[in-house]
Amino acid sequence: MADPKLADPKLADPKLAELRDSMADFTVQTAKHSNPPISSTPLRPPSEQQSKDRASKRLSSESNGTSEGGAGSRTPVEITALEESFRRFAIHGDTRATGKDMHGKNWSKLCKDCGIIDGKTVTLTDVDIVFTKVKKKSCRTITFDEFKAAVGELASKRFKEKTGEEAEGEVFRMIEGKKPVIKGVTRAVASPTVSRLTDTTKFTGSHKERFDESGRGKGKAGRVDMVDTSGYVAGYKHLGSYEKKVTKPTGPPGAGPPWSWAP
Repeated sequence: MADPKLADPKLADPKLAELRDSMADFTVQTAKHSNPPISSTPLRPPSEQQSKDRASKRLSSESNGTSEGGAGSRTPVEITALEESFRRFAIHGDTRATGKDMHGKNWSKLCKDCGIIDGKTVTLTDVDIVFTKVKKKSCRTITFDEFKAAVGELASKRFKEKTGEEAEGEVFRMIEGKKPVIKGVTRAVASPTVSRLTDTTKFTGSHKERFDESGRGKGKAGRVDMVDTSGYVAGYKHLGSYEKKVTKPTGPPGAGPPWSWAP
């Protein structure tokens, strides 16, 4: 028996038939991908490229002073005494320095404090020339590797009688374990000119009014004209004498004044 829906010309529209077919195909595709089959093929070992990436990452972390451990831990890598001295001089006088690079000023101080500059074979000019030679043109600092190259350049000048490796080792030993030398505060040297300028007894004009007889500053009274609000005119010398004049004499009751009139 024929389906009455298909016999109906309204329901037999080709667009409706095409829509029913699309919905049926979508249902079939969804059923196929809803539960994918579990493959029995074992997992493949990591490829060679992945192993290289892990090795390069480990070397990068070691060069930065850390190494990766279990559960993402980071342990410090031991640094040499030469690198420790390099970092001490690199951060000297600069709170924003990281210790990974060094300015020319700190490089000169390192060579001076460690005794590399002797004034004969190695001078301050030689130190500046070597610094400019080893650093990159676009940078103003040198890294630790460039620092070792600069030390090698100076070592050949400092110890000419020794081979390159021996001279470099001698200079390294001069630097290892050292730290910047901090000198005391410079004292002012007394001179006749300074003594004359600081002698308050020789001040004149308005500057003289700023100090008292002992040389001590008067503060605001010596810098600003203070207004007298006591009510007395300028130059009045009997301030406070009125109270003494009107004070009544003290004595026993009934006693007369301490003076007498002539008859």
